[in-house]
Amino acid sequence: MAKTSPSEFIRQVRAEASKIYWPSRQETVTTGIFVGIMTVFLAVFFLGIDTLFGMFVRWLLSLI
Repeated sequence: MAKTSPSEFIRQVRAEASKIYWPSRQETVTTGIFVGIMTVFLAVFFLGIDTLFGMFVRWLLSLI
């Protein structure tokens, strides 16, 4: 692989950095709210599943 000069490297870095897309404030807030809602939803869902499995295991153990 050919060596790249420091000036060429910096030029390439600037060219790549100019391609970066930064989301707007509105997009960031909307995404953050969505993540928060999904986190709460999944927490409640897994709490329910865990509770059901716990009840099932307790019922199985009571049969012994």
